[in-house]
Amino acid sequence: MVKLSVNVNKVATLRNARGGNVPNLPKVVKDCERFGAQGITVHPRPDERHIRRDDVYKINELVTTEFNIEGYPSPEFIDLVLEVKPQQVTLVPDPPDALTSNAGWDTIKNRDFLREVISIFKSKGIRTSIFIEPDEKQVAAAPDTGTDRIELYTEDYARGFSQNKEKAIVSFIESAKVANSLGLGINAGHDLSLENLKYFKQNIPGLLEVSIGHALISDALYYGLQNTIQLYLKQLQ
Repeated sequence: MVKLSVNVNKVATLRNARGGNVPNLPKVVKDCERFGAQGITVHPRPDERHIRRDDVYKINELVTTEFNIEGYPSPEFIDLVLEVKPQQVTLVPDPPDALTSNAGWDTIKNRDFLREVISIFKSKGIRTSIFIEPDEKQVAAAPDTGTDRIELYTEDYARGFSQNKEKAIVSFIESAKVANSLGLGINAGHDLSLENLKYFKQNIPGLLEVSIGHALISDALYYGLQNTIQLYLKQLQ
């Protein structure tokens, strides 16, 4: 079964809108695991507009499944990850002012930079994943960075799903085949939802994990958190 990692950034965004501790982020983290999630993802940004640095330390003490920290590998981010030592770190190429992740790494142009950063994490036993677009050349170059996994950036798939799902998924299937042939693990994330998740899972060979936040937390407003997580897990069965 493909693992579901719940990104709790949006819970922190809601909390920060009013200050205080409502909703209670640590409780949400524990409940996500209790309701069946197999991982927790956070994406701390320099301006702390959602996940704050102190949240990362608190969540690390609570997670009993898999903790995944994603972000741009600035010196501050690297230091944070090395202190926390999560099970996985996912590197994204976002600048500090990006609203959300909006592109994958150019693994050819950024090979040396990524290789240096990834070697630091791997020396501490932290599994690495890099955010990447479904481009066969970029996937083929990923092993040269030393990464353990790639995370397929799925916004284009989600955008095209309602018009032509067969066409929308083609580049992802081909990229996954390349990754499998090279021994790279495959994660995926960005705009995956109850509408498009099952089809993606059924068609991507070797998919190991999906990270979902915005859609899942939004669905929880209607269905409740426990029921929503179960609905997402059902799509991954």
